[in-house]
Amino acid sequence: MDGAKRTRLSPDERRAQLIDLGARMLAERPLEQISVEDIADQAGVSRGLLFHYFASKSEFHLAIVRHTSQQMLARTEPIETDDPIATLRSVLASYVDYVTENRTTYVSLLRGTASGDPHMREVFEQTRDVMAARTLDQLPTIGLPRTPQVELAVRGWIAFVEEATISWLRSPAISREELIELTVNALPALASAAAGLTVTPELLR
Repeated sequence: MDGAKRTRLSPDERRAQLIDLGARMLAERPLEQISVEDIADQAGVSRGLLFHYFASKSEFHLAIVRHTSQQMLARTEPIETDDPIATLRSVLASYVDYVTENRTTYVSLLRGTASGDPHMREVFEQTRDVMAARTLDQLPTIGLPRTPQVELAVRGWIAFVEEATISWLRSPAISREELIELTVNALPALASAAAGLTVTPELLR
């Protein structure tokens, strides 16, 4: 605390510090319970100074959500391999691990009051857009076309992954590995059905 009060930061550094403190606090409590007073106290700044960087509490909360979404996308960035299913499995393993490490944050954002805010929903949808684009880029490598039906199926698959992961966090009736395989196998099955194709063993290798 004293160190924070003595440290002089640039405006960009201070803004990043405030957002990072908010993201850490989000791991312990719902977004709506993150107070400006607590953040200002931890950062060693006045409440008024915090509003120099953010026009309102809502804008500050939105910045926290953007930050956590960017963190998740960075953790799940695909590492290209010669095996697209292996790439998908790696991405989903990273996703499950990230969500497990940040379960309070994840559930709070997807199931809390923040999900009802239109600006928050826009951030969530932008995050899903990136996830969908990454997934669609991989489909041609396993012989699946990119059609409007398949694109819609991929969006539905992302919602399935989110819901399955939340349910697993609350009641882990299967192992981590089984959850990952379930979500991996669901994608080619759903995308193939959307494309009017039959799922082959090669798609599930």
